Amino acid sequence: MRIITRGGHDWTERFPAIAAAARKLGVGTAILDGEAVVLDAEGRSHFGALQRSLGGRGGKKSSEDAILYAFDLLYFDGHDLTKMELSGRRHLLKDLIGESEGTIRVSQEVEADGATLLAAAREHGLEGIIAKHRDSTYRSGRLGDWLKIKCIQSESFVIVGYEPSTAARGGIGSLLLAAYRGGAFVYVGSVGTGFKEKEAMELRRMLDTLKTKRALVAVDKKGVVFVQPTLIAEIEYRAWTDDGKLRHASYKGLRDVQDNAAIYKLGE
Repeated sequence: MRIITRGGHDWTERFPAIAAAARKLGVGTAILDGEAVVLDAEGRSHFGALQRSLGGRGGKKSSEDAILYAFDLLYFDGHDLTKMELSGRRHLLKDLIGESEGTIRVSQEVEADGATLLAAAREHGLEGIIAKHRDSTYRSGRLGDWLKIKCIQSESFVIVGYEPSTAARGGIGSLLLAAYRGGAFVYVGSVGTGFKEKEAMELRRMLDTLKTKRALVAVDKKGVVFVQPTLIAEIEYRAWTDDGKLRHASYKGLRDVQDNAAIYKLGE
């Protein structure tokens, strides 16, 4: 039994509770596609909570709090199911897992008007919805058979510096963020909200080991500290300003290098 990330890394030991539950499924061979999450008090998946449970970026902790929401079944007892329609695969998945509210659960499936469902997801503070063709076969990658529709935009940006602060918790006033354009970094604004005190202190410690005198992007700010483009942050934001900066940005956590996180790419 193995738990493999989308980047191809074996994280079986990082999710011991999920691994233990998988061993009890009562099946000879199976491949499930799903997402490990940590739920908040309202039962919603919380990216920051998952990262903290794993020890943050580069952390080696095991998460006992994570559960798996399975949304597809690709292989079952010697049979390749990737050519079967999604509706059939989901039926077999539900038979395998049942109505469990344990460590492995079947993701909720709703047949509804897309706009209405998205509005309901937004009202309940969810990240978004996934739309799929019920008659589609399984194809790896984003090929048009399914869409990820977000209530709040969230992308990965590289941290290229920070504004120190003697007043802010952890000594960070804001993080300077950059995206890719044509293979080069472009400054897309800063983020100064969303940090917890312990998180900010750990961030400052990591950033101070990455200091550099060379500015990778043009920033119209004084007193900033530039760092090597090593840390990738997950940022929620509402929109883009006319001059290409993030609007109402909020820090959600660091992406682990093994997440295979893609830095946001701007249009040419």
